[in-house]
Amino acid sequence: MSLRTARKNIVNRAVMIALAATSVTSVQAFAEEGAEEVERIAVTGSRINRTDIESASPITVISSDFITKSGFTSVQEILSMQPAAAGMSLGSTSNNGSGGSATVNLRGMGVQRTLVLMNGRRMVASGTGADSSVDLNTIPVSMIQSIEILKDGASAVYGSDAIAGVVNIITKKDYVGTEISADGSITDKGDGESGGISILHGSEVAGGNLVVGVQYSNRGEIIQSDRDFVPPGESSFVPGGSLGGMVPDGSGGFVPREESYDYTDDSYAQTPNELFSLFSSFNTEIADDTELNVDFMYTRRESNQQMAPQPADIELDRSKLDDGYNDKFDKFDKDGNPVDTLTYKRRMTDAGPRIYEQETDTYRASVGLTGLLSNDSQWDMSATYGRNDSKDSVANSIHAGNMEKSIYQYQDDWFSGDPMNSDFLASEGIMYTEQNEGGNEQFTLAAGYSGVNDYDIGYAVGVETRYESGYYTPDLITQAGESTAAQQFATEGNYSVQSLYGEISLPVTDSFTIEAATRYDNYSTFGGAATWKLGATYSITDSLMVRAVAATGFRAPSVSELYGGDSGSFDYLTDPWKNEEDPQIKVNYTSDADLKPEESESFTAGVVWEVTKGLSTTMDYWKFDITNAISRVNVQNEMNQCFSGNNPAACETINITPEGDLSDMTSTLTNIGQQNTSGIDWNVSYAAGIFKVMLDTTYLLEFEEDGVSYEGTIDGNMGGYSQLKSNLTVSADLTEDINLLYTANYIQGMEGNAWGDEYTTDDVIYHNISAAYHINDDWQVTGGIKNLFDTEPEEVPDGNDMNTVPNIYDVIGRTFFVNTSYKF
Repeated sequence: MSLRTARKNIVNRAVMIALAATSVTSVQAFAEEGAEEVERIAVTGSRINRTDIESASPITVISSDFITKSGFTSVQEILSMQPAAAGMSLGSTSNNGSGGSATVNLRGMGVQRTLVLMNGRRMVASGTGADSSVDLNTIPVSMIQSIEILKDGASAVYGSDAIAGVVNIITKKDYVGTEISADGSITDKGDGESGGISILHGSEVAGGNLVVGVQYSNRGEIIQSDRDFVPPGESSFVPGGSLGGMVPDGSGGFVPREESYDYTDDSYAQTPNELFSLFSSFNTEIADDTELNVDFMYTRRESNQQMAPQPADIELDRSKLDDGYNDKFDKFDKDGNPVDTLTYKRRMTDAGPRIYEQETDTYRASVGLTGLLSNDSQWDMSATYGRNDSKDSVANSIHAGNMEKSIYQYQDDWFSGDPMNSDFLASEGIMYTEQNEGGNEQFTLAAGYSGVNDYDIGYAVGVETRYESGYYTPDLITQAGESTAAQQFATEGNYSVQSLYGEISLPVTDSFTIEAATRYDNYSTFGGAATWKLGATYSITDSLMVRAVAATGFRAPSVSELYGGDSGSFDYLTDPWKNEEDPQIKVNYTSDADLKPEESESFTAGVVWEVTKGLSTTMDYWKFDITNAISRVNVQNEMNQCFSGNNPAACETINITPEGDLSDMTSTLTNIGQQNTSGIDWNVSYAAGIFKVMLDTTYLLEFEEDGVSYEGTIDGNMGGYSQLKSNLTVSADLTEDINLLYTANYIQGMEGNAWGDEYTTDDVIYHNISAAYHINDDWQVTGGIKNLFDTEPEEVPDGNDMNTVPNIYDVIGRTFFVNTSYKF
C-alpha cells in the first residue's frame, strides 16, 4: 500500500466541511452518518494530521477562486481586507518609510506578532535588511491554492511570533496541464495602470508531479495631488530658504515667512513596483512508504517611492556669517542669553524630489521527506533555507556638512531666495545618491513523528533547530550624520534556537475531544521559553459544537530589536509647547541587546452551529494579553505628560526638557510594554439556489497598550482600531458559466485628537462588484470594479499621509480590473 493511499483512513465518523459560499469563511465541520473513508489532512495550528478539520481554534480560509474574482493582485491586499486586521501595516499606499514592503497586522497587535508560513513552514524575514516581518510581496499570488488564517495564539505549536495568529500560504501542488493568466487594472482617473502575467505548468515527471510557475507584475504610480480629497501640504521648509524663521524679501532684507510648501505634488499615493517570481514544487514517492517533496521560490522586487525634495535644516554658526546678515537678527534671546546660532531651512527643490529605489532578491528552498510506518504513524524530516538580499538608494539626497560649508562661502547666493543651480549643488558635493544594503537569512532543520492510534488518539512530537541573521548597512554619509536626513548606524547580528514540542488530541467521548500542546525553545540570546496550549471541542448535537482554547505564547526579540543601530525617524507628532513648526518631529530610535522575550496569554471560546441545511454560523470570543512587550513608549503621550507638569519622569523617559526642548527626543526599545485586547468574531454563511452569502464580522471590545485605550480610535502613528468591521459577500451562479460577485467592506467611524482638537470619522462602506464568465471549459474572463461608488477616505488631521491613514482607508478610488486565464 502506497503512502498516498494509506493516508486515507477508515474512521468511525466522517466529516462534512461546510465552507462559505465564496470560499472565505471560518472552517466548519459536522458529523455525517454513512461515510466510511476520509483522508487525514494537515490543518493550520496543529502538527497532527486529522480527519475532523474543525479544531478548537478558529480558522479562516481564502480560496484562489475568490482571490481571482475579487481582483486581488497581492497577498497584502487580500489580508488587509479581513475584519481581523487593524492597527498599522505597510502596503501599496505606504509612501513614507515603507521601503516597498507589505505586511499584515492581525488584531492590530503589530506586524511582528503575526507568523507567516508557507505550506506550514516558516518564511524568511524580508525587506531592506534586518527585518522582523515577512514582506508579503515576495509571495506571488499565482502560486496560491489557498490562504489559511489562524486567529489564535499558536506559540505552543510554531514557537515565536505566533502571538496574534498565523497566516499559512498553501501553494499549488499535484497540478497537471498549463495555465496562462493575465490581469490589468486602471483607476477611473486614468492613472495607476497595473498589470501582470503568469504561467503555471504541471506534469508527471520521474514518477512524481512537477509544478513550475513564473509571474511578472507591474504596479503603476499615483501622485497624491491628483486626488481631490488631498489638501495642499503645508511645510515651513520653502524653496527660497529661511534664516532664523525669516525669508528673503528680494532686496537684501528678511521678512516673516507667510508662505508654505505643498509637498503633495511630488509624493506618491500609490507606489510603483515590479515583481518577478519563479516558483516550483516536486512531489514523488521514492518508495511505497516514503514521499519526497521539494519547494523552491525566488522573487525579485524593484520598487519606488517618491517624496518632496529633501528639507534641509542647518544650524549656522553666527560668527561665520557676514555682519550684513547677522545684524538683521536679534543677538540675544528673551532671557538675555546670547544667540550663537541661526537655523537655515530650505526645501531643496533645486535638487529635485527624493526618489527611493529598492532592489530585493528573496530565495526560499525547502526539502522534506515523509514516511509511513507499519502502525500507520508518520515520520517527517525537512530542511528549509531562506535568504533575502537588498540594495536601496535615495537619489537627490543632501549632504548637510557640505551644504553648511557652501553657505558660509556663498552667503549672498544662499540667502537671496533665488534657485540654486543643480550643477552647482553637484560640484559642491551637496547633492548625492544615498546607497544602502541589507539582508536576512534563515535556516531550519526539523523532524517529527505523528499518528493516530486505534482509539483515535492523535499525537505528534518533534524537534527543530533554526538560525536567523540580519544586517543593514546605511550609506557612510548617513552613518556619519552628514546627511540632512536622520542619522542612522549599521545593524548586524544573529541568533539560533533549538526546540522540542509535543501535541495530543484525545477523544474523551464520541462528542468531546481535548487538545493539548507544549513546546520548549532555547535561544542563544536570552535562554529558554516554555509554552502550552489546552483546548476542547464538544458536539452537543450533530449540528452544534462548542469550542475553547487557552494558550501561552512568546515572541523572541528580533535581530533589529537586539542589534539595531540607532536611527532617526520623523514622526507625525503634536508639539504641546508649539515650538516646532512642522508636524514631523525627529525621534531617535534605539535598540537594546539585553531585551527579553515578550510573554502572552490568550483565550478563545465559541460555538459552531449548522442552523439548517445551507445556513451555518460561528461566534467566537477572543482575548489576548501581552506582558513584557518589546515596544517604544508612546512619545506623544509622554510629551503631553511632560507638558502638563504632573509627571516629570515623562520628560526623562523620552529625553526632553520641561521647557519643550525636543532636539534630542529618544525612544528606546524596552520590555515594559503591555497590551490587552479582546473582541468577538461572528461569521454567517448561507447557500440557497443560485445564491451564496457570507457575513464576516469582528467587534473590538478592548485594545489597550501601555495603559492607553485605543478601541474606536484612529491616528497617524497607531493606525485605526475601529470597533466594528464587517465584510459581506454575495455570490450568484446565474448559469453554469456566469458568476456574479458582490462584496461590501464596512468600517465603523472612529475618534481622534489632533493638536488638542477632537474629531470623528464617519462610517465607511466600500462596494465592489465583479463577473466571471467561462467562455468554455478552458478559458475564463473576469472583470469588475473596486470601490464602485468612489468613496473617499475619511479625514484624519494627524494622519500619516494625505491627511488620512492610507492603510485603513482607500486612497486610490474607483478602479476597473480584468483578468483572464486559459488552460490547456
